[in-house]
Amino acid sequence: MIKIKRFVTADMRREVHAIITVSDPTLSFHRQLEEVMDDYASLVRDAGGVMKPVFRRWFVSDSANQSAHLPHDGACATSVVEQAPLSLTKLALWVWMIEGAEVKQLVDGAFVVSCGGCTHLFEGSRCRPGLDSEAATYEMLSSTDSILHRHGGTLLDNCVRTWFFVQNVDVNYAGVVAGRNRSFREKGLAPHTRFIASTGIGGRNADSTVAVQMDSYSVLGLEPGQMRQVNAPDYLNPTHEYGVAFERATSVDYSDRRHLFISGTASIDNKGEVVWEGDIRRQTLRMWTNVEALLKAAECEWKDVGHMLVYLRDPADYCVVKEMFAERFPDIPYVILLAPVCRPGWLIEMECMAMKPIKTSCPSF
Repeated sequence: MIKIKRFVTADMRREVHAIITVSDPTLSFHRQLEEVMDDYASLVRDAGGVMKPVFRRWFVSDSANQSAHLPHDGACATSVVEQAPLSLTKLALWVWMIEGAEVKQLVDGAFVVSCGGCTHLFEGSRCRPGLDSEAATYEMLSSTDSILHRHGGTLLDNCVRTWFFVQNVDVNYAGVVAGRNRSFREKGLAPHTRFIASTGIGGRNADSTVAVQMDSYSVLGLEPGQMRQVNAPDYLNPTHEYGVAFERATSVDYSDRRHLFISGTASIDNKGEVVWEGDIRRQTLRMWTNVEALLKAAECEWKDVGHMLVYLRDPADYCVVKEMFAERFPDIPYVILLAPVCRPGWLIEMECMAMKPIKTSCPSF
């Protein structure tokens, strides 16, 4: 099954977000992979070479046994993470496609996407096998900063979004926080400057010695004010108040579109406390309220959302959450994944990305 959200910018350029899943969980892994790849090939073929994938993420149920069988075609930055689809299938795929994109892989494994006035840098499944989560997080962020420096940028000025997938998140997430905080202090990211939109969530690499892996997205060529922090203080407090360093959301304006990246968002209040502990229905409703507040703060609506990734700690909550999402969001691509949230009291978390057509004097995408 493929769910697609198509957008047209103010300059009539197209952008597509797609989530590809499998309908029959009884199929073998290889047969499920064939079905997903058939849909993916159809998606790319229908684009006629005009739109190209700029980022993909595979969600798999058993990364140690499955990752090596996934395609490595070098078409764009690709992430692989063990976060089992809770439909009991073995894999799912998120794809982001942009009209007019030119994609090139760098020698360090990152991918550069050129598409008009800015240059976009993607990294997928960066990791440091054998290091603890603190050291690995620090080194991966330092590496991203070095790559950006080679292209005239910095982590402070140009990194828009990160994802940290943490093996045994209840044990290793504290190390991710410590490594990120240390890196950010050294590189000038602070409450009075800015942080980076982010998700820190449970997820495994195929290599069991990887405590944490990271994906990142940066944009080079931005003008001052083109990227901004998005907050909803009546609903969510600043994250630094409880010792972590990420933005609730980040928006980037271009000449024809606004991109909004909403970080992993849970059932939390503006004091940083878990709301409706133990109640999956009410936590889901509060989570939606928080995300909606961030959308409104960026002058966006649910109709502007291109995809949603939904994370559950307890698979027993899947049926309830599936019913709620299917009823409220029949037209937005989403996938519900087994991925414990960073605080045990949170039963559910989601992230999303939105695109809104606008006309500005900012550089083009």
